[in-house]
Amino acid sequence: MEATARLPGPEAVIFIGAQGAGKSTFYRERFFDTHLRLNLDMLRTRHRLQRLLAVCLETGQPFVLDNTNATAAVRAPFIAAARQAHFRVTGYWFDLPLGDCLRRNAQREGRQRIPASGVIGTYKRLERPALAEGFNALYRVRLDAERRFVVEPFAEELSVPDAG
Repeated sequence: MEATARLPGPEAVIFIGAQGAGKSTFYRERFFDTHLRLNLDMLRTRHRLQRLLAVCLETGQPFVLDNTNATAAVRAPFIAAARQAHFRVTGYWFDLPLGDCLRRNAQREGRQRIPASGVIGTYKRLERPALAEGFNALYRVRLDAERRFVVEPFAEELSVPDAG
């Protein structure tokens, strides 16, 4: 899955993508057995998220930050804290068209379904990640024709996905 050699030490994984892009499903498929999931939908408050993050950083517990993390400004404090705690920081950019995110979101049940306007708003705010933000490694996640995840090294020159 990863094209670069893994650095020693615990790993902080930061997901970047709109609601409905498949981040939580990807977590269950790739990280469930190895990384603790930090997610605002589950924890409900930023205070709880920060407390659990602090415990992970103090104890060296690998974790996945499974939120939209739409902008570099939102990602920056998490990256800085992880690097200060000697974690390697890996980013996964969920590069799906808006239409796919909306379709996947519409299939959700109950509180898991986000209003379409919320998905669109997040999608418009998404800032492409860059290694310069402090990531040790950065990957692009997309779906193949069979709707399976494809992970590839992130190429910073890739274009932003179409809105369709």
